[in-house]
Amino acid sequence: MENVKTYYVYIMASRKGGVLYVGVTSNIQKRVWEHRKGLGDGFTKKYLAKRLVHIEQCSDVMSAIEREKKLKKWKREYKINLIEKENPEWEDLYEGMFV
Repeated sequence: MENVKTYYVYIMASRKGGVLYVGVTSNIQKRVWEHRKGLGDGFTKKYLAKRLVHIEQCSDVMSAIEREKKLKKWKREYKINLIEKENPEWEDLYEGMFV
């Protein structure tokens, strides 16, 4: 039986309407924890983007990377609309998933 790995494209925010960071990972729990603890890349640490506000699953790494690149090119307004479609209050999704 083939081991199917799941990949995640996610958006972190500093607050509702705040700074946004788009990333991709195969271990969403670990990666978001790193962002929250300031262990992630310099951007999320510098701008305090510690709130997981959007998440998408992909079954292969190439489609996840493609989606991440596409989202990074989107206008801010489009990213905000994407977040608010599923998470209008910009709640931290990490809290409900793992804590």
